[in-house]
Amino acid sequence: MTSANPSPLWRPDEERIAQAQITRFQSWAAEHHGAPADGGYAALHRWSVDELDTFWKAVTEWFDVRFSTPYARVLGDRSMPGAAWFPGATLNYAEHALRAADTRADEPALLHVDETHEPRPVTWSELRRQVGSLAAELRSLGVRPGDRVSGYLPNIPQAVVALLATAAVGGVWTSCAPDFGARSVLDRFQQVEPVVLFTVDGYRYGGKEHDRRETVAELRRELPTLRAVVHIPVLGTEAPEGALEWSALTSSDVAPEFEQVPFDHPLWVLYSSGTTGLPKAIVQSQGGILVEHLKQLGLHCDLGPEDRFFWYTSTGWMMWNFLVSGLLTGTTIVLYDGSPGFPDTAAQWRIAERTGATLYGTSAAYVMACRKAGVHPSRDFDLARVRCVATTGSPLPPDGFSWLHDEVRADLWIASVSGGTDVCSCFAGAVPTLPVYIGELQAPGLGTDLQSWDPSGKPLVDEVGELVVTNPMPSMPIRFWNDPDGSRYHGSYFDTYPGVWRHGDWITVTSRGSVVIHGRSDSTLNRQGVRMGSADIYEAVERLPEIKESLVIGVEQPNGGYWMPLFVHLAPGATLDDALLGRIKQTIREQLSPRHVPDEIIEVPAIPHTLTGKRIEVPVKRLLQGTPLEKAVNPGSIDNLDLLGFYEDLARKRA
Repeated sequence: MTSANPSPLWRPDEERIAQAQITRFQSWAAEHHGAPADGGYAALHRWSVDELDTFWKAVTEWFDVRFSTPYARVLGDRSMPGAAWFPGATLNYAEHALRAADTRADEPALLHVDETHEPRPVTWSELRRQVGSLAAELRSLGVRPGDRVSGYLPNIPQAVVALLATAAVGGVWTSCAPDFGARSVLDRFQQVEPVVLFTVDGYRYGGKEHDRRETVAELRRELPTLRAVVHIPVLGTEAPEGALEWSALTSSDVAPEFEQVPFDHPLWVLYSSGTTGLPKAIVQSQGGILVEHLKQLGLHCDLGPEDRFFWYTSTGWMMWNFLVSGLLTGTTIVLYDGSPGFPDTAAQWRIAERTGATLYGTSAAYVMACRKAGVHPSRDFDLARVRCVATTGSPLPPDGFSWLHDEVRADLWIASVSGGTDVCSCFAGAVPTLPVYIGELQAPGLGTDLQSWDPSGKPLVDEVGELVVTNPMPSMPIRFWNDPDGSRYHGSYFDTYPGVWRHGDWITVTSRGSVVIHGRSDSTLNRQGVRMGSADIYEAVERLPEIKESLVIGVEQPNGGYWMPLFVHLAPGATLDDALLGRIKQTIREQLSPRHVPDEIIEVPAIPHTLTGKRIEVPVKRLLQGTPLEKAVNPGSIDNLDLLGFYEDLARKRA
């Protein structure tokens, strides 16, 4: 692993290293808290996990976290699950998110962009005023600390205002994007029983208007706990009967009152689609998210008041919550509401140019789509302000690194990051002071003891193993909703290695300290005892212009055999003839190994994904093993349920 890429693709220059906030933090922490002054990031990381309490105390001091009542200890209980952070402390997330309004009232806090690609600013003072007005109205509606407030909203400024107003009153926020169908939304919101629902009449996507009024009516009927529904007229329609008007709730000039809540008070509920049953309703805390996101966005992403932070996301994905937390660092955040590829594949680069984004985040899939479509970002757009392009959602293939380096610019910090909804943060990824190696994440995050383990719990270096985290992180869930004995939470992460977080990814930690992600461990290919990541096969196969997308599954057979089919969705005009079959096999054999060559290559009409765009390997594997559809998958988590019929039929024929 380490000898394959001896030279970095990019290395930060001395000026960038000196100016990085993480460099200044290390010097300050050395002076005040005994952190190592020398040894660079590796030494700082070692200290951050060895001296966990001191590290997180230092983070709260560096970022001036305001505790309205002091904490007794940093970490009252280290056990996982159940770690108790900053017991006794009270604070408020929204108060910290709006602090920049005191010093930069007339500068933009938000830049809102729709499919016209023209940015519209919302100033810090206007954001603070709207949050104050809405928080007062929520209190008048009877919303109290701990009550759930839900949003069926696109990525628009009103969604940010609603989240912050909810946090200001101590409520618990939860949201879904309006492209989710009623059943998917109800599978989520019915679990948490919201008292207020913010809705739109529709949204615009791909140049078309999508009316959601019937869906909203169904949500109102099926959520009996609602005391109020707030109408946001994106398409300009009148509020339905009994709904409140957004404009009426946000018109007052009221300074926000911030409810001071315990550090572990719930901030929001995120949803991770399980393969069976309802989505996991993951609860994260006001304090845990506050300090984790200050660390991640301020130190790792190096964001501050001069920056503009654009990440392509929707309100149904944790990256939206992560984006909103850019406000904690005084950064202007960019909200794009629309199709990632409208009116053309280059759309996101145009938005990065027009908003002056300094950190632009997207998906690995979008980068590879741009490469395939022949997009030339630096030729067609002025991207001089973009310091960093970050990717997540799936591993960025080596070709993606090379393309960004060649087509954006050579002096580009490329940050492939990996984390999860479960922690609403990154386990590994961006470090502004470290080199970037092709195909690798720069390093594990500060305060995160990320390791690769074999089945017996032995740490591995330069070998594939399970992604584990051996110490608690503040943003780990405080619980799952409706999981009173904690059994579902425990079973999701702590069954394999007691007391240690197992995330369900195969990773390699290199002897350089970088990280390679290989794909999900619960659907990873295992031929003759050799474990292989599906991402490696996708990266090789999808270089071929005839292949639009692919899905590889390893199926253990009842007789002890192993069947590994590769499903391919072809580009328009391509035919899966003998010549293409031969090229696919030859590509895999040459770029990976003969062991990686599939047993069969099967054309499919399309590849199924979760609602957040991830290929669904585990449910397809279960279908191919004969599991009935209703037990193999949570229907509300899939983008196109009809596609799964193909795999059901195939399993029946093979049986």
